[in-house]
Amino acid sequence: MIRIANGSAFWGDSAEAPLELLRGGPLDYLTLDYLAEITMSILQKLKARDPRAGFAHDFPAMIRRGAREIVEHGVKVVTNAGGMNPAGCRDAVAAVLQAAGYGGRMKVGVVTGDDIMPQLDQMLERGMPFTNMDTGEPLSAIRSRVQSANVYFGAFPIADALCRGAAIVITGRCNDAALALGPMVREFGWKAGDWDRLAAGTIAGHVIECGAQSTGGNCQAEWESIPDFAGIGYPIIEAESDGTFVITKHPGTGGRVNVAGVTEQLLYEIGDPKSYITPDGIADFTTIRLEQQGTDRVRFSGIQGRPATDSYKVSISYSAGFKAVGTLVYSWPDAHKKARAADQILRRRIERLGLKLDTVHSEFAGVSACHGEMSGEPANEMAEVVLRIGARSTEKTAVERFLKEIVPIALNGPPSVTGLNAGRSKVDEIVAYWPALVPKSAVTPQVEVVDV
Repeated sequence: MIRIANGSAFWGDSAEAPLELLRGGPLDYLTLDYLAEITMSILQKLKARDPRAGFAHDFPAMIRRGAREIVEHGVKVVTNAGGMNPAGCRDAVAAVLQAAGYGGRMKVGVVTGDDIMPQLDQMLERGMPFTNMDTGEPLSAIRSRVQSANVYFGAFPIADALCRGAAIVITGRCNDAALALGPMVREFGWKAGDWDRLAAGTIAGHVIECGAQSTGGNCQAEWESIPDFAGIGYPIIEAESDGTFVITKHPGTGGRVNVAGVTEQLLYEIGDPKSYITPDGIADFTTIRLEQQGTDRVRFSGIQGRPATDSYKVSISYSAGFKAVGTLVYSWPDAHKKARAADQILRRRIERLGLKLDTVHSEFAGVSACHGEMSGEPANEMAEVVLRIGARSTEKTAVERFLKEIVPIALNGPPSVTGLNAGRSKVDEIVAYWPALVPKSAVTPQVEVVDV
């Protein structure tokens, strides 16, 4: 049995969680997930400004703070913090280990090859259309605006680095669940073709990839009774070689691990539950058997899988214009009525100016911001309502002019406005997501392991 914990669900998650996991009890592996689809384009911009950047700088900081536990307790760390610059991330990690007095005592593995931006035009010329999986459009329609293109690799390059002695493995873009599956492949000797076990490891990785979301965080089921949110524990997999596993957390930590909460996480971002497709195989979520095995312990068994496809998914980001958002707070009496009137006034003024805006979107926080028209009209008068109004356009000047129309309404529109933030709002570039596929035969992951 091996114990694999996840201490980060995204770039910006709790800086204390990885340290609490390292110090709270025995672990074999610590995984840290920093990447979302949009994160790659952010990291690409950072790298364009500074070739030494382009990775999640929180990770070397975590290694600095947790170096003693990692080295002296022999905990291996697997992360996708490399982003657009895995080698740069490795160098930053090497520097903090040296500074902490642990230089020469560890090997660090780096998985690269996921960044296909330099080969993109050549691939298009070879007949790979990178068709948008949602719209059916070919990538040629927006090629000039593409900012990044990264392949989702799987668990086997991670396992390769671990087999070569890496104590820390840093990847670029990879399948989220692969961070946990890679250690299982390495420790248990699973092979490509062990579809049921690979599916089980994938599902285990999926359960913990969102951190405390599987230990009671963001959980709808009996959320008011979940103990000690302030001290919530992050998830741990206790994995067996036969593909069965238990999800738990360190004793004495807050939160809760139960069937209801784990089931919510299982349904998160999966699409067809019978065909959860990853680079390493297809997992069938309908075969999962769950059993509460005591306090804060849920056992998984019975998982079945099917053969992997011949394609990798590619995450492509591209520039899609500009946007800006402003807010206005209207107070009692008639707060909702005033906010709606202000919204209509602003829209008429935008029309009179002839601004070329692709869309103008309004929300009324406190009334219907989360559910829009489905929420219906409020039953009672609101004490205050926040009008949040945003616009987007391919023309930056049009969005800038839109922002200028928000501030004046404080004095030339409905009464009792406060909380005006439009004066501090700014125009942001919109980065859109383009999901596509590429043949596995066209891309090869590269693994390098070095002493640091």
